[in-house]
Amino acid sequence: MRVEVLRDAVAVATHAASVIAAEARAAARARGRFAFAVSGGSTAWLMLRALAGEEVPWHAVHLFQVDERIAPAGHAARTFTHIRERLLRHVPLDTSSVHPMGVEASDLDAAAARYAEELRTVAGSPPTLDLIHLGLGADGHTASLVPGDPALQVADAEVALTGSYQGRRRMTLTFPVLDRARRLLWVVTGEEKAQMVSRLRVGDSSIPAGRVRAERALLLADAAAGAGLASSRRRRPRADAAIDRDQRRRR
Repeated sequence: MRVEVLRDAVAVATHAASVIAAEARAAARARGRFAFAVSGGSTAWLMLRALAGEEVPWHAVHLFQVDERIAPAGHAARTFTHIRERLLRHVPLDTSSVHPMGVEASDLDAAAARYAEELRTVAGSPPTLDLIHLGLGADGHTASLVPGDPALQVADAEVALTGSYQGRRRMTLTFPVLDRARRLLWVVTGEEKAQMVSRLRVGDSSIPAGRVRAERALLLADAAAGAGLASSRRRRPRADAAIDRDQRRRR
């Protein structure tokens, strides 16, 4: 896992947007499409708004969700509500390339299976997303893979349903999908995350986030969240051209 610690949440969000845009350009050149999945959170909303101003080949993009709360369409608790407001209203992304989780369905098990099929249709079987954006909870969860939930044990499905967490059930991508991603982008801010950032960095498998494979991961943290990473290098964000060169070398 590569780690970059930046000044504050705005710097993290801005740099994360530039990384996603560079990955999108590289994937579009290499494979003709860029399939990525986003998580929720206050810094994620800043990131998505910044992404709307980046140079992105939107014609080649497919947007998926990492997880979603079981709530009605348009509800403030829904991650997709914020994705629509912060990103989709501002970019020319065709609705056929936007893949919200169907959490309004009466049969949630069937909805999870349909979402897995959407992933396979776009990203292959088994699905390999080009980039997955992840957050980190103060309890060590990521996506909606939370401590003690049965979804942590799901190894034979791409999408799972969880029990109640913070008052709502969730739909979430599972560890196998996260681990197959070509790139993982962790975006973590806030001093309440500092202890978990340190545990994530060393691959502590006793927390859900620590179980995600780390070799293709970039962790962007603000100074507060990265306070415990004494050996991490504080970096200024690289220019887009440098990010593109990095992608070409890795491929």
